[in-house]
Amino acid sequence: MNKTQFLEALSQSGYPEPVEVQQPPNGHLADHAHPFAVKALVIDGYIEIQIQGASKRYGVGDIFALEFNQTHSETYGPLGVKYLASRKLLIN
Repeated sequence: MNKTQFLEALSQSGYPEPVEVQQPPNGHLADHAHPFAVKALVIDGYIEIQIQGASKRYGVGDIFALEFNQTHSETYGPLGVKYLASRKLLIN
């Protein structure tokens, strides 16, 4: 998916404008969760996300999504990773 398609998909699903996030080469974040849902488009490098023992790699053009408060860990490739991330707060 390209950036234009991603931005259109975000708008259609009620997600706000994304921010660019960059993570360091060969970096890692241990198990954690976010107080928001995430949809992100990888624009450089790759990220591996581990959820409940299952790992998936996302490279350029791939979209990954995390649910509100979903516990996960992250590992970044040898060039790091850069992605556009839209964060949606849940309002009750």
